[in-house]
Amino acid sequence: MSGVRHSIPVAVIIGMMGAGKTRVGKEVAHIMDLPFADADVEIQHDIGMGIPEFFEREGEPAFRKVEADLIADMLEDFDGIFSLGGGAPMTPSTQRALAEYIDRGGRVVYLDADPAEAMERANRGGGRPMLNGDADARWKKLYKERDPVFRRVANVRVRTRGQTPQMAARKVMDMIRERMVHVTGSGIEPYDVRIGEGTMNHLPDVLGEGVARVALIHTQPVQRHSDHARTLLRQAGYTVSDIVVPDAEAGKTVDVANGVWRRLGDEGFTRSDAIVGLGGGAATDLAGFIAATWMRGIRYVNCPTSLLAMVDASTGGKTGINTEAGKNLVGSFYTPAGVLADMRTLATLPNDIFIEGLGEVAKSGFIMDPEILRILEDHASELRSFDGVMFLDSGLKDVVAELIEHTVGVKAYHVSADLKEAGLREFLNYGHTLGHAIEKLEHFRWRHGNAVAVGCVYAAELSHLLGYIDQDLVDYHRSLLGSLGLPTSWNNGSWSDVLALMHRDKKARGNKLRFVVLESVGHPIHLEDPPADAVEEAFRRIQQ
Repeated sequence: MSGVRHSIPVAVIIGMMGAGKTRVGKEVAHIMDLPFADADVEIQHDIGMGIPEFFEREGEPAFRKVEADLIADMLEDFDGIFSLGGGAPMTPSTQRALAEYIDRGGRVVYLDADPAEAMERANRGGGRPMLNGDADARWKKLYKERDPVFRRVANVRVRTRGQTPQMAARKVMDMIRERMVHVTGSGIEPYDVRIGEGTMNHLPDVLGEGVARVALIHTQPVQRHSDHARTLLRQAGYTVSDIVVPDAEAGKTVDVANGVWRRLGDEGFTRSDAIVGLGGGAATDLAGFIAATWMRGIRYVNCPTSLLAMVDASTGGKTGINTEAGKNLVGSFYTPAGVLADMRTLATLPNDIFIEGLGEVAKSGFIMDPEILRILEDHASELRSFDGVMFLDSGLKDVVAELIEHTVGVKAYHVSADLKEAGLREFLNYGHTLGHAIEKLEHFRWRHGNAVAVGCVYAAELSHLLGYIDQDLVDYHRSLLGSLGLPTSWNNGSWSDVLALMHRDKKARGNKLRFVVLESVGHPIHLEDPPADAVEEAFRRIQQ
């Protein structure tokens, strides 16, 4: 094929004979108003005869060559939903072509049907030369050969057991619309952060088949979402232990962790079992800490249900609990097997809980990605007026998905280069030195994102006082954060108490304070032991 590539398929559907690839694919294409193509139909058009007749005359190797060539062409110049024949992904050249397609942002969807349902449909359809003879026995043999390959080739797996084609199509559509950020780096077992409606459906696939028992750690306010997760896990064959922990920072204590450890011990959890953390940032921090410490580390998956958790706590592998000395001072670096940021959970958030998450989003814009700041500016009014009831049916959904993707991308960049916060990753703490002090002095009545917003203004004031940035950028911090409904000042604590807590900050070295400040948007620097008068004056300015 010559010429310039015009497009790639929105999705390629693979699966066993009788899985419903054509029926479901057509339904997805119809819903999304896209063209649909079936590889077998296209091949029959090209060879001028039915596939059974071609098999009879030319044999399977000749057919696979024709099939592989056609698939390679379609992957280069088709912009709809493309369904492959059952055996197509077994051809090495097609496997390579599908891998290249995925590298260009494609979605290869493994339609994983119930074997009994698929066999019944395959037998009813007829015209399948690969099932000649004892059709059921042939199907089972092929399934045993193909299933591991399909799992390896696909980057999306959709289970369709007991679902109508319409239901399966909706599930496929949600999954192919997902955004994904891949996290890797030195010391990190690679994992994906999936963002979109219905991403929680990936939970069994991320946990894998080697897991027997799952501890589902969640808070009471997210019961609706934990019920859904529990159903998914039990349908997949896992034994589920339901563990409810206190909401917010009250759940991040030694006593709560000890209670969870006791449950895991009583129920015989071993290294072959797993943890699922579902809830806000505090819940996923605790779940990760439990996973990191039980048996010196077991598999875990994060299912964040708040904007803050999606953009911050769930990604990056920082797990921990709070102590009397301060926030997150006891913890570990331990990465999840995956993060499933299901946008449906945001629809149940109150306005103020959604807004606080924007503090971490804006922080990521200030330190690295100006596109985040542009999106926040353009949509400040809509974001500030967030209404969960209307969210999923509004244009704001795509805006928020884009913000999450960009923000997670910023975090992934820093984490990939510096998992254990030895240097670069500390830039993610912009606004946190004062922010954590505010949270502690407010006995965690202040939400994390709100405290970080004030902390960002403080850091900007300090940057300006020391000559790194001009007053306009300080004012921009206040105006942008304020337009989103975030606080930009705080006046409920003494300087001596704040200073003492900042000295206990994780970035502090010995008795020296250490801050992250800006030289300009997107260019943070470390500030070691700045002049005491500037540090205090910046605090006075955020009290106004």
